[in-house]
Amino acid sequence: MEKVIEFIKKKSARVAVIGLGYVGLPLLVELGKVGFEVVGIDIDKKRVDSINRGESYIFDIDSHEFGALVKRGRISATADYRILRGIDVICICVPTSLSKTKDPDISHIIECCQEIVKYLKKGQLILVESTTYPGTTSEIIKPILEQSGMAAGKDFYLAFSPERIDPGNKAYYLTNTPRVVGGLTSNCTEVARKFFEQIIEKVVPVSSTESAEMVKLLENTFRSINIALVNEVAIICNKLKIDVWDVIEAASTKPFGFTPFYPGPGSGGHCIPVDPHYLSWKLKKLNYHARFIELAGEINSNMPSYIVNRLDELLNERGKSINGFFFLILGVAYKRDINDTRKSPAIEIMRILMQKGGRVLYNDPYVLFLKTNSETLKSQALTKGILARADCVIIATDHSVYDYKWIVEHSRLIFDTRNATKGIVSNKIVKL
Repeated sequence: MEKVIEFIKKKSARVAVIGLGYVGLPLLVELGKVGFEVVGIDIDKKRVDSINRGESYIFDIDSHEFGALVKRGRISATADYRILRGIDVICICVPTSLSKTKDPDISHIIECCQEIVKYLKKGQLILVESTTYPGTTSEIIKPILEQSGMAAGKDFYLAFSPERIDPGNKAYYLTNTPRVVGGLTSNCTEVARKFFEQIIEKVVPVSSTESAEMVKLLENTFRSINIALVNEVAIICNKLKIDVWDVIEAASTKPFGFTPFYPGPGSGGHCIPVDPHYLSWKLKKLNYHARFIELAGEINSNMPSYIVNRLDELLNERGKSINGFFFLILGVAYKRDINDTRKSPAIEIMRILMQKGGRVLYNDPYVLFLKTNSETLKSQALTKGILARADCVIIATDHSVYDYKWIVEHSRLIFDTRNATKGIVSNKIVKL
């Protein structure tokens, strides 16, 4: 173990990052910046080619810095797993998702491990970052890797360390966000801890891979439940004709026992709509029904429908209907100031409106093209003309680059799902 740790500290270890999305690519970059030679592996040829050209496709990564790392030979990419023959540390960052029945889909992790085992060698460190249910590392990954004839914790090191990437967050990023690590054995934990200490300011060891897996699920279940709570409070306040934003702002003045969460058109991204279901599924296997988790998911996933119903009521009061109405959606990313549209509630709102006969266009300065099941839409230029033509402007994502005062001035009707127009007084504005 001591030799492996020394190898890591000297940056002599060659590292591979498998899966080059929102988790894997930032890790690839940070490892390259501190002096490791890092290769990324991804089955997407477009990603591989983009990296090798020195072009980043992730919004948060500085393109100039990225290109310089590629030019210096610090980072590169390939789709060929045979590169693992010369690798000392492997980081698994492949995506995990849900099936149509909301069961965990860890097929990418399994496929990845089936490739790794072909090239596994003594002293190698295997780190899993892909979000999954407790028990995956010890019950699924370990047996696959041990098909090599080597024993985890003895011949090679195996640990789980949940990613904590928050796209668009300028205050907390990969290197200054504490990293949790849980190994299959204490030696596995120690080697993994030393590795992450090369790029992360604080590493927090836990007692097992199961604990580390559970940490991630707790974090996102906490957010899912609190978002669902405040979304339901927004629905309740609407029925009672109370300003929910006023209520939250006042409640936030309490210096203890309250953490403000804010309602919106639903939860998006890859984590919050997905991760709690991993925990719920695992508990079903143990004959326990996680009612709280499932209810939160139900409330959050129904918010786009609730918003369209509110719009329906709003238009009916004016003697109009969704059918034939022209809606302009502002922001289709799942949250402000990023270009990530994964599970964005804005897209679901658009789908429902179009299904009801609404004419829908969108503007998003970060998402120039949007692929739907049937077509590719293009972001419209945000002009006085298009605002004036739109029957209703829906603020679905509150990008900070928008001039909301100007938008209100030139619009006929605005449905604000994010309280982006806070402080602007106008009878044109209807809030969630």
